[in-house]
Amino acid sequence: MSNYDLIGRMNECFHELELALDDLTHLLGKLSLQDARVFVLPEIEKGKENDPADQIAVTPLMGDEAHQRALQHFRRLFIHDNAENISSKAAVRLPGVLCYAVTPDEQQAVQLLIEEVNKLKAELEHIVTVESGLEREQRFDFVHTHLRGLITLNAYRTVTYLLEPGSVRFGWANKHIIKNVTREEIVEQLNRSLKAGRAVAPYTREQWAEHVTREINDVMRLPENAALKIRRPVKVQPIARAWYPAQQKQVQHPCPMPLIVLCGRVGSHVKAPKLGALPDYDAANIKHKYRPAAQPLHLLIPRLHLYTDHLVN
Repeated sequence: MSNYDLIGRMNECFHELELALDDLTHLLGKLSLQDARVFVLPEIEKGKENDPADQIAVTPLMGDEAHQRALQHFRRLFIHDNAENISSKAAVRLPGVLCYAVTPDEQQAVQLLIEEVNKLKAELEHIVTVESGLEREQRFDFVHTHLRGLITLNAYRTVTYLLEPGSVRFGWANKHIIKNVTREEIVEQLNRSLKAGRAVAPYTREQWAEHVTREINDVMRLPENAALKIRRPVKVQPIARAWYPAQQKQVQHPCPMPLIVLCGRVGSHVKAPKLGALPDYDAANIKHKYRPAAQPLHLLIPRLHLYTDHLVN
């Protein structure tokens, strides 16, 4: 496929996504709202994207105010939706839950629209991250040349709906992304960085090439059986825990945007779930569950969060 065709498909997909989001928020606005709660998190200022989040103050909203804030959030896709001093690099999150009483026909209509929205989101992400054939560092320029100001993370995030949970409660999750990698994969990644011929601050182009070459040599010096893992910390995330009493099952969901709960209406009777609140986050008061001691790992390449079980000299 030519680059011109790919750009045309990306623009068409995004236009369809905007229309589908408009249809979804319009439909939600007409349903019978049973309860709405959202938890506004502090916005992150430019230049503070990588500051540690040791404390997060939560501002709860309820009722119609929460409902309107949530519907706006579903369509919040562009940098210009942020205030001038707010970072466009940091994720914009609005955890919460919207509960609607629905007839069978309304439930089907909402489910179909959400599935269409999520299909378009997945298609847009696939076009940008896979079909374009671009490296991660090249995608920003590609997207912003043709969809100026798009916040891709907001555009890719799926909308989640739940069917008649007994309760929905909220909390925080501290996680690491852990991925086993091979020596060949890492060397290939480093060689691509080397061939790109770019300068990375505070290095000059030549200094950066020397730096990456040393990283390649460090990896190649490892024995063939050395374990390699990428262990990258992820900033604390809001989560929701939905409890289903009939199945005696709890399901945990990431919650960067409000969940949509569909409650069946039988005559005038609606069984709405019990809703919790998202507490303020304070890293000093987090209680960690006991976990067996993991195999000790040694940091090999800090910028890649690459660790090995081999003692590095």
